[in-house]
Amino acid sequence: MKRYQATLGALPKLGMLPGPALREVFRKGYGKQDLAHDLLAGLVVAVVALPLSMALAISSGVAPQYGLYTAIVAGCLVPLFGGARTQVTGPTAAFVVILAPISARYGLGGLLLASLMAGAILVAFGIARLGRFIEFIPHPVTTGFTAGIATVIATLQLKDFLGLRVPGAPEHFLERVAATARALPSFQMGDLAVGVFTLLLLLAWPRVSARVPPALVALPAAAVLAILLAHFGDGFHVATIASRFHYIVNGQTMAGIPPFPPRPLWPWAASGAGGEPLVLSFALFKTLVPNAFAIAVLGAIESLLCAVVADGMSGTRHDPDAELLALGVGNLVAPFFGGFAATGALARTTFNVRSGARSPLAAVFHAGFLLLAVVAFAPALGMLPLASMAALLLTVAWRMSEIKHFTHTLRAAPKSDVSVLLACYLCTVVFDMVVGVSVGIMLAALLLMNRMAESVSTRSLTDTPHHTDHTVPRGVVLYEVAGPLFFGAAQKAINVLESLHEATRAVVFDITAVPVMDFTALVALESAIQKLHKRNVLVVLAGVQPQPARVFAKAGMKAIPGKLVLCKTLAEGVARTRDQLGAPTPLGVPKSA
Repeated sequence: MKRYQATLGALPKLGMLPGPALREVFRKGYGKQDLAHDLLAGLVVAVVALPLSMALAISSGVAPQYGLYTAIVAGCLVPLFGGARTQVTGPTAAFVVILAPISARYGLGGLLLASLMAGAILVAFGIARLGRFIEFIPHPVTTGFTAGIATVIATLQLKDFLGLRVPGAPEHFLERVAATARALPSFQMGDLAVGVFTLLLLLAWPRVSARVPPALVALPAAAVLAILLAHFGDGFHVATIASRFHYIVNGQTMAGIPPFPPRPLWPWAASGAGGEPLVLSFALFKTLVPNAFAIAVLGAIESLLCAVVADGMSGTRHDPDAELLALGVGNLVAPFFGGFAATGALARTTFNVRSGARSPLAAVFHAGFLLLAVVAFAPALGMLPLASMAALLLTVAWRMSEIKHFTHTLRAAPKSDVSVLLACYLCTVVFDMVVGVSVGIMLAALLLMNRMAESVSTRSLTDTPHHTDHTVPRGVVLYEVAGPLFFGAAQKAINVLESLHEATRAVVFDITAVPVMDFTALVALESAIQKLHKRNVLVVLAGVQPQPARVFAKAGMKAIPGKLVLCKTLAEGVARTRDQLGAPTPLGVPKSA
């Protein structure tokens, strides 16, 4: 019991108590006016999230209600436990490229299970305080895989936008493009007309009104157009949610989405691919681990980047570790109610801030309004055309691609950054997001190591005019090493020793300008010192800074009379060298103590 109380007492110090953003709001005071602003913002965001959640579920390969369940459950839990004040959580377009192959191969059950595993990984990220490390992901990597995801999402929408009859569900991008191209003769004029009408209205409406979300106008208008085409058009048929998706109640098959709230279920009890039962096994978990890790990493990146944008708009400051922990909780719980992977949604968060949200309760209210819409308006939602949903996601993909920023990077960035950008983009499109991010980060890391190696300089001061304090006796070589010594640069700095003259009696390294070094640099340095010792050459490390001094101490590196000298300044190092070699001290130079 005492141990349990001690653990609880340590939590506030660790900053791991749930809901720091909500607690801060209540601590500063929360009144009726704040509540009114949050209710209005929640309603506006729900209007935006309603069609998006359904469209993203369809693109992920599952029925539209599961996208709503994700937005309801995760959208309620994450703001309650999170560290961002105005962020909205739900299904996002970035996940489609990961989730669609999972649902195609393992069905809804595999999708829910992968989301559950990703939630556990995110909780571990939060507990390990990895939130701040997200900012170290290079910008070309995030730009590249985001543009790649946008390309894949746009390609996925062509099937419903054109009303194509594409046999099967190809997993890979090139196969999908080929299958879509072969199916072009099967396009339906009714779906194309509704899709184009919706797309034009979505693009034009912001010029009419910036306050009313375009989807609130475009999608109902598209539904009306679909009804008119089906009634008056000769042979026109427009696919809708009700015509494509069904659910079973008391043994009866009903069209559309079920008009009741998300119900508890075991994620692994949901159907697998083709409606077959999902066989739970260690092999299945092992297969889903890479997908779950990809969901967790992408969710963490997108959520924290979204939180940064929200902070800039609202003047707040988020807690990244608490946000990761809350995101993990949301993804852990949502699969038990039919929800899949969720993260911070930039468009919904933007609407939330612009609508006057004051606290995380606005996001909670958005989830409540979505729940009300499912229960009260399910039949009406079933009338939405699939082509209009595809048009909505095409606009999302266009905004997500940030084509102007992408092309600006190609023109203005260094060639190394451009190579990272293109590699990440192409790998994301041709293979998947996991490969794209992995290749991008590895390539960026290699380029960083090369830049660090180039930033480290080693020059000889032996024949350079300098202060008399640094005058060295004959047979002594003086080198200056400048820059951080990491694994990419350490060997370059040590290689200068290969050209030492046979008459060299001592080597003085001035490492005053070396602020940090890692273990690889230590190993390279120790190896060089051993080689010099075999030649009976004295080694002096002068100007040792605090961090390298700690590395030396931890490795047990100590001064060895006649072999190794460690000192804090170059002047002291030169004086100690004279003492060790028995050389005379020049006039005006103090002797070493």
